[in-house]
This record gives sequence, C-alpha cells and structure tokens, in this order.
Amino acid sequence: MGSTVIYKDEDTFDDGSRYEMIATGVPQSDDYPEGVKYRFQYMAEDGRTLLRFDNFPDHPKVDRHHYHTTDGVFDDIEYTGLKAHVQKFYTEMDDRCER
Repeated sequence: MGSTVIYKDEDTFDDGSRYEMIATGVPQSDDYPEGVKYRFQYMAEDGRTLLRFDNFPDHPKVDRHHYHTTDGVFDDIEYTGLKAHVQKFYTEMDDRCER
C-alpha cells in the first residue's frame, strides 16, 4: 500500500524566503501511528532552514513530532491532528516572517 498526498501548499514571499508543506497518508506503523507523514518547511532565499515541522523518525533523542530551527532540533511540539498542526505551522512561520 502506497501513500496519498492529503495536504500540500507552497509559496514564495517578497523577500525570497519560501515555504513548502506536504502531508501524505501512509499505512499506520510504529513510525507513523497516526497514518500521516509530514514535512512543513520554511526556508530563507538561500535554502537555509528557518523552521521545519516533521515526524520523520531520524532523531533518536527527540519526540516523533519535532521541529527544526536555525538553532537545532527540538521535541516540544504537540500533534493533535493535521489541521491543527498546519495552522500551528502557519502561525509560527508568520511570527518568524515579522522578525
């Protein structure tokens, strides 16, 4: 069984920074118990990560749902569902755009 795109959005801002968001429905597993795999990334014009939310299980010392900033990887992000997570990312990204 494959994956199906269930959410996708991307855009570029006037300053050249951009965001790419994708969530796919995947079979439930130990790695993806909610049946959702996602990566939401906000990048500077040169491609540096400014903010990323993802649930890829590649960081053994942080929670499944974690985020990245220019300062590192952090695990204090709560996942209560895809719709709420998308909104949280937009809010966090907007806060960073205003700086």
